[in-house]
Amino acid sequence: MMDHKSMVKQMLDFNKAAFDSSFKGMVMLQEQAEQIAKSMRDQATWLPEEGQKAIDGWVATYKNDRDNLKSIMDDNFKKVASYL
Repeated sequence: MMDHKSMVKQMLDFNKAAFDSSFKGMVMLQEQAEQIAKSMRDQATWLPEEGQKAIDGWVATYKNDRDNLKSIMDDNFKKVASYL
């Protein structure tokens, strides 16, 4: 019979792997969208410089928040693992 602690550890490992895999997929999708947005921005000669800076700011904020989410999730997975 499987130890409860071991079973919870396996569930935690599975959930971390699922999160990491999903996160990597999301990052790839976001990076492709960013490249498309940059290409469109560069081709939009009618867009004023302020608009271009706003788009760049949105992209930077989104990346920063995404990195913060990953950091928080990794920290929380470590905390749960330390309780086991």
